Amino acid sequence: MTIVIGYTPEPASAQALERGLTEARLRGEDVLLVNATKGDAFVDTRYGQQGDIARVREQLEASGLTFEISQPMGPDIADLVLDEAERVGASLIVIGLRHRTPVGKLLLGSTAQRILLDATCPVLAVKPPR
Repeated sequence: MTIVIGYTPEPASAQALERGLTEARLRGEDVLLVNATKGDAFVDTRYGQQGDIARVREQLEASGLTFEISQPMGPDIADLVLDEAERVGASLIVIGLRHRTPVGKLLLGSTAQRILLDATCPVLAVKPPR
């Protein structure tokens, strides 16, 4: 079995990564880190650049767990994460939550909400400390 961790280079994802690795150790499972982008902008700050992914790779290697890193591109981030989870038969998806204003939620929708509602396996949503 595999635990899927949704990742972006921001504090909420750092917490999700830590919690996902803890869950994988407890369950004796592999890890799939998913860092997706829509590919619709020249710079996507939530898409891991070479240095970000190198640091995460080091953290994954240090964990001693078997892991894979996926950086898919497509029109919908939630679908990309859910597709990867389905591909590997995920037992759990771990995502980080970031603070958003009510207006931001209304206008932009929520990738986390879509993952929570549409996943076929349990989802653990991790909130960073304040």
